[in-house]
Amino acid sequence: MKSLGVLELTALPSIKEEYWIAAVREADALLVFGGDVLYLCRWMRESGLAELLPSLRKTVYVGVSAGSMVTAPIFGETYDDPNAPFVIEKGLGLVDFALLPHLDHEDHPESSTAKVERMAAKVPVPTYGIDDQTAIKVVDGVAEVISEGHWKRFVPQ
Repeated sequence: MKSLGVLELTALPSIKEEYWIAAVREADALLVFGGDVLYLCRWMRESGLAELLPSLRKTVYVGVSAGSMVTAPIFGETYDDPNAPFVIEKGLGLVDFALLPHLDHEDHPESSTAKVERMAAKVPVPTYGIDDQTAIKVVDGVAEVISEGHWKRFVPQ
């Protein structure tokens, strides 16, 4: 039997841990969508999910936009304003690189290649700028870029 469940991070503190943790441990995959990366990271921590994730060795984590950004040891955010200061925060540290999604997307002027390069220069770990046709697969700590679009890896100076 196939099933799909929804996990509302802000509701987890009101649910007995043994119920939701068991459901997460049984999942084959976790699909973590985007939105506000700071909000997502905060609630992943406050809910207890962030602490659980490293133990889920057989579970596939699929991050979309902010859902992928939170996996980094550090991430940056401009809040959709390409002229805003680049805010750097501590991520979950599930991978050893940072990620900036939506590279050169017309709806994300903050993610132009030039701006991503400027932002990546402020991050102390390698940073991938990826477009919406690109994914990064990580197995046992080894990253592999899978792309039908364009991407760039920036290395700290």
